[in-house]
Amino acid sequence: MAEKRKNWVKKAVPAAHRGKFREKAERAGMSTAAYAKKEAHAPGTLGKEARLATTFLGMSKKRSKTSILYDHKGGQ
Repeated sequence: MAEKRKNWVKKAVPAAHRGKFREKAERAGMSTAAYAKKEAHAPGTLGKEARLATTFLGMSKKRSKTSILYDHKGGQ
């Protein structure tokens, strides 16, 4: 069952479309994150791509041990 959940992201974006949003960001002279933030409220496909990119950028393979969000020392 772990294998099913592991690859759900690959199904979210068809193989023919992978990297297209990054290319659009590069043509605009921006990073993927900055371009996604700028275009998040755009209508149509571009807006959908930007919102999905924002979601993917928020995901990470490893959690940082130095992150404030995961510091369980009781605050500062």
